Amino acid sequence: MPKAWPRGAADTLAALRVLVVNNITPDDAAPWRGRFVREQVDALREEGVDVELFSFPPGRRQYPPAVGAIRRLLRRDRFDIVHAHFGLAGWCAALAGARPLVVTFHGTDVRHPVTGFLSRRLVGRLDLIAPVSRALLHREGGRPALPSRTGTTAILPCGANVDRFQPASRSEARERVGLEPHGRYLLFPAAKTRPVKRYDLAAELADRLDAELLSGDGVDADLMPTWMNAANAVVVTSDNEGFGLVAVEALACDVPVASTPVGIAPFLLGGIEGCHVGPFDSDRWADALRPHLDARDPRVPGRRRAEWFSVSLMARRVLEAYRDLLERR
Repeated sequence: MPKAWPRGAADTLAALRVLVVNNITPDDAAPWRGRFVREQVDALREEGVDVELFSFPPGRRQYPPAVGAIRRLLRRDRFDIVHAHFGLAGWCAALAGARPLVVTFHGTDVRHPVTGFLSRRLVGRLDLIAPVSRALLHREGGRPALPSRTGTTAILPCGANVDRFQPASRSEARERVGLEPHGRYLLFPAAKTRPVKRYDLAAELADRLDAELLSGDGVDADLMPTWMNAANAVVVTSDNEGFGLVAVEALACDVPVASTPVGIAPFLLGGIEGCHVGPFDSDRWADALRPHLDARDPRVPGRRRAEWFSVSLMARRVLEAYRDLLERR
């Protein structure tokens, strides 16, 4: 079990000022974008840290002006640490002269066939390399790993909001989202258009089990806990994952999860009766999930495990990393 960092960890970091940089700004089309970063920022603020959030839109035309804006922020104010999320946002902070610089790598930025090279090259410029899981430090699904340096690497996931994701009445959840009360539903909580998520495997499994496959396409993020509680089980068929936040969120709802051994899935799901983790095999996965599709209200004892990766606990882990970084400097 991860170490439980004590509340008030920021007490020894009095007046700590942190600039958080990211390029996953929400908009009208995607108001949920970057929520996990903003929730970590909120949790750090609750611990007493003075955090300023600089967020800019995605797109290559946005990077040059972002570098200039970050440079102006650094000239105007004093920050003890600059913490960027995703590799390209980290490059913007590095080019703006940010020091000490922490970058959290989330997965796609490391594994992407084009921009992944840039993220991996950034490592040599960083004061703290912060992948969201150990999986990113190893090749996965045929994709490259993130380099690390002894003494300057810390595993810093953002964590799940276990206040939003909680067990709820399955019948009420189905009524709310318009599903049949006695339907057989598998939830694929990702966009069907992302090849790495392998919707094709999830569809093959659903067909084999005579179940309806629900996807995360177009789902309002505020309704995702409802969709998870409405499903018989959640399936993660990805070739690779940086962390695997949706599996944590499903467990927080006590909903069964079947996952390929990507991200934190082997540790997260290991030993939880009713969950399955292993390479995709339609026979084995079908055998593992069939009892959940036949049950009236299938649940697994997952919430306690999910709480190990709550956003508040992970924020305290970030504080410890900040403390170590400042002491080293």
